Amino acid sequence: MTPHRMLQPAGWVRPLGHSNGVETIGRHIFLAGQVGWDEHAVIAASDLVGQVRQALTNIATLLAEAGAGPQHITRMTWYLVDKQDYLSHLPEIGMVYRDVIGHQFPPLTAVQVQSLMEDKALVEIEVTAVAQDP
Repeated sequence: MTPHRMLQPAGWVRPLGHSNGVETIGRHIFLAGQVGWDEHAVIAASDLVGQVRQALTNIATLLAEAGAGPQHITRMTWYLVDKQDYLSHLPEIGMVYRDVIGHQFPPLTAVQVQSLMEDKALVEIEVTAVAQDP
């Protein structure tokens, strides 16, 4: 049984890199927004692509701690400080995403914000996941 059913109404254009919606049942996992810092709370990468890789790695690590994985992600929200930086690096970000998360494309919202609470952070990614009971 597939843990989720992606919502794609007939006649709707399929979104690129995410889904319109998801239907699921199971154990809910809510992750705080993850920035591009390591386990010592140090942001090592000064570029957006490097910070995205680290934030996604943090997400995968937290999901594993809950006995889940990227395939259980049901929603992502990306907060970015520079829309143009994101758009100009979209191919590289897509490669990093597929490398860390795989070919899971849950519903996703991306917004530009004026700044993040961590001064050096260029992106913060928040995730909700739903896993089957252990």
